[in-house]
Amino acid sequence: MLVAVVDHGSGNLASASRALELAASRAGLDARVVVTADPAEVARADRVVLPGQGAFADSAAGLAAVPGLAEAVAASADAGRPFLGICVGMQLMAERGLEHQVTPGFGWICGQIAELEVPGLRLPHMGWNTLEFEPGAHALLDGLRPGDHAYFVHSYALAGGDPAQIIARTDYGGPVVAMVASGNRAGTQFHVEKSQEVGLRILGNFLRWRP
Repeated sequence: MLVAVVDHGSGNLASASRALELAASRAGLDARVVVTADPAEVARADRVVLPGQGAFADSAAGLAAVPGLAEAVAASADAGRPFLGICVGMQLMAERGLEHQVTPGFGWICGQIAELEVPGLRLPHMGWNTLEFEPGAHALLDGLRPGDHAYFVHSYALAGGDPAQIIARTDYGGPVVAMVASGNRAGTQFHVEKSQEVGLRILGNFLRWRP
């Protein structure tokens, strides 16, 4: 299994690749994880992971700056190969981002990425928060329990999403979308690579996932 971690100049690439390698080892899977900005390598991959941190517009610009890279990511997902977006990588799945300017996303999930409205609370939302979901809601959540903790760092989140595409939430001054899934495409607002055992479980589930 070839797993491509997309290098678009924004994201915890080394941490994400190490976490994927550890998750594969624990799951007994023969997986080769590569960090790449080569569209051809993304096109060959069996699974694609898109990390991201910072601003939506900057991450989108980083993808667009490499000829053919965004198109290769989209074509892979369109072909039915499993896709996982992490943090801003998840946000790029939405229709648009509103950070600094209006920036189109891939449009794979409904809604837009807007600043969190949390009067009296600090931004960014940073630290460990619980995940709330219906047990059995999605294969990526197998082995997890509602109330398990994941590590968040963000000031923007999905707004106006389709409830059918939201598989987990957290709470920070109100409900905040934590995980989404639509067909073979899934994403986590939190950093799975920093979420210790919970993150490794999700990554292992992703590597075994047969959408």
